[in-house]
Amino acid sequence: MQRSSTHPLGSLAVFLGSRDGNDPALLEMAYEVGAQIAEREIELVYGGGGSGLMGALSRGALDHRGRVCGVIPTFMVDREWGRPDEPGLEMHIVDTMHQRKAVMTDRADAFLVLPGGLGTLEEMLEVWTWQTLGLHAKPLGLLNPGGFWDPLVAMLDRIADGAFMSRGLVQALVVDDDLPTVLDRLAAQAATARR
Repeated sequence: MQRSSTHPLGSLAVFLGSRDGNDPALLEMAYEVGAQIAEREIELVYGGGGSGLMGALSRGALDHRGRVCGVIPTFMVDREWGRPDEPGLEMHIVDTMHQRKAVMTDRADAFLVLPGGLGTLEEMLEVWTWQTLGLHAKPLGLLNPGGFWDPLVAMLDRIADGAFMSRGLVQALVVDDDLPTVLDRLAAQAATARR
């Protein structure tokens, strides 16, 4: 895979909601994230959904001629939750949710988390746990529009204060409300991890 001359990340897995949420600005933000990922020539790896923030994200990337890799379990395809096939989209259909995360992890150079629900949290925590266990060294970031993730970050600080996780893990988490800042910091961490 050829890397962009303007950005060292070749691929980015994004975890986010499959619902619209109640703030229309988040749909616009998800679309813009997809557009900026495409403009930086970063392959988008995502959960393959066609609705909610997932749908807006992938539409933003596809509308800007980005490379998009969707990974979706069979049961979601059976329920017609996936994005229809179209140019620029490479869809992988897997058997289980665990396989979905494994394929996304293998395919990505870094992870970005946007607003979402339980599935988004579960995906984020699993890939972060895999990082702490040494199964990969790929960085993780939270795009934090309007302080969406502030309560989670406060909880992580409390967990570290209680010595249930290292302070360094919390400090390595990239958290910002500015997408270019998050992407640049993830790229810097990914470059360091590859050395």
